[in-house]
Amino acid sequence: MDVPAVQAPVVTVTRDNVQAALIDSGYYQASDFTGLGSAAPAPAPGTLAVGIVLPTRDEPRWIQDETRFKEALEAAGYQVEILFSQGDSSREQANVESLITKGIQVLIITPHDGTAAAASANAARAAGVNVISYDRLIRETEAVDYYVTFDSIAVGAQQAQFLVDNATGSGNPLYLYAGAATDNNAFIFFEGAWGVLQPKIADGTFVVANSSEAEALSGSATLTREEQARIIGQITTNWDFNTAKTLAEANLTAAPDSAKGDVFVLAPNDGTARAIADTFATDPAVTSFLITGQDAEQASVQYIIDGKQSMTVFKDVRTLVQSAIDAAVALLTDSSPEASGSYNNGRIDVPAVQAPVVTVTRDNVQAELIDSGYYQASDFTGLP
Repeated sequence: MDVPAVQAPVVTVTRDNVQAALIDSGYYQASDFTGLGSAAPAPAPGTLAVGIVLPTRDEPRWIQDETRFKEALEAAGYQVEILFSQGDSSREQANVESLITKGIQVLIITPHDGTAAAASANAARAAGVNVISYDRLIRETEAVDYYVTFDSIAVGAQQAQFLVDNATGSGNPLYLYAGAATDNNAFIFFEGAWGVLQPKIADGTFVVANSSEAEALSGSATLTREEQARIIGQITTNWDFNTAKTLAEANLTAAPDSAKGDVFVLAPNDGTARAIADTFATDPAVTSFLITGQDAEQASVQYIIDGKQSMTVFKDVRTLVQSAIDAAVALLTDSSPEASGSYNNGRIDVPAVQAPVVTVTRDNVQAELIDSGYYQASDFTGLP
């Protein structure tokens, strides 16, 4: 026979209704728990709220970032721990897992390999940690809340425009170099540069001297990522001084004298620019060269003053660090950072906070880098 049943209701409880379902009903007392509320509580001053993972200690740029982050976050009353991955994605993931275990609420990470870092972002999201991709974009995951970056297209475009502005006639030898093929920024920088250089390659102003792939695609104003990858595969420096030097030496050895003389060099950043410049300076068939850079590293600023490097793109780390901190504090206080654009990472359009960039040459180094307080005049010799 059917037995009559009296059924008691059941209720799904999440963080959003725990107060109403379990505390207000009298089932538990509020004193039984900490952190009650529909939003994550802001961390108390002095607690470890923010964890930062940077790619390497071996480049001056990232040491600058470490110093700026520590100073600014501690001034804002937040404890921060900064770890370095030393170009190793496995170590990067271990760093992230360590910070998650220590209770961080916001992770700021500059990935060594943008795609491999998706695993770290996913782990942080699973632990309820907000993820800010800093300076380099984490790809192929939805677990990125914000991307804080300089306008990377503008960086490449400004480098290329400098070369275009200083080129006359036709048949000028052009040597192309790029960052690491594992770094999404290398693609964005190159995209910005290609948009400016391609018309001048197509019309014969420049002749590419060291990339058959770039020559083959010289009629294409817009490149697919796969096409970019084919070019970058031939010209990558891996952001490494020694790799850049070795590649430049190989390029010059293979090049005929007709591809030398007065040459133009797209170098992706200051460290590689110095290595490439030193190599080109030793070839007697190279009568002059103009070479780009970025980051305004102190050593490259001295090179610019001395005429060994032609320009750099100044990306004021103070501005970028402050943008990242503002985004982190907004997330810690349950508000939304203000985005000025977005970048697609292969899965989603990631809201982006973009900082401006400035071309620096010998003519404006005083105004942009000294008068602005970024460096001291005493850091250099021979300032114009």
